[in-house]
Amino acid sequence: MSQHNNIQTGGRQFAEQKFTYMEDVQNYIKGFGVAAPLILIIIQAFQVVIPVLPGYLGCAAGAVAFGSVAGFWCNYIGISAGSIIAFFLARKYGMDIVLTMFSEKQYKRWCRKIEKSRNYERFLLIAAVLPLFPDDFLCYFSGMVKMNSKKFIWIIILGKPWCILAYSIVFGFIK
Repeated sequence: MSQHNNIQTGGRQFAEQKFTYMEDVQNYIKGFGVAAPLILIIIQAFQVVIPVLPGYLGCAAGAVAFGSVAGFWCNYIGISAGSIIAFFLARKYGMDIVLTMFSEKQYKRWCRKIEKSRNYERFLLIAAVLPLFPDDFLCYFSGMVKMNSKKFIWIIILGKPWCILAYSIVFGFIK
C-alpha cells in the first residue's frame, strides 16, 4: 500500500499515514489519547460535510479502536452531526454548495432516482438505514427541497443508527 493510500482528507497527517492493518488504524486513532473519541467524532462529521471518504471507513476505524459499543456511539454522533450540518449548509447555500461537493452527473443521476420515489421522506429513511447509499449527497439534497428540518433530523436520528450499528458489530470483531 502506498504512503498516501489514495486517502484524501483535509488533514495532511491522516493522508500520509500508512495503514496496512486494522491495528494501524486503531493505533492512529488511539494515538490522540483521551481526545481520541472526540477526534473520531470530528472526523466522522467532517467526512459527511466534505465527502472525501466513505463513511464505513470511519465506522471501521471506530469499532476497531474502541470496540463495537463505544465505536458505535462515536460514529453515530459524528455522522449524525455531519448530516445535520450538511442539511443546513444546503439550506443556506443551495445548489452552489451541492455542485461544489458533488459532480453534476451524480446530482442529475440521483435527482432522476429521487423523482421516481413517491415519498421522498420514506426514500431518505430507507437510504439512511441501508449501507452504501449516497447518504452525504442525500443530506445536502434534503436541505434544498422543502423538507421540514425537524422531520429530516428525526429521520437521521432514527435511521442512521442501524447501518452504523451493523458496521460497528462487524468491524468490532476485527482485532
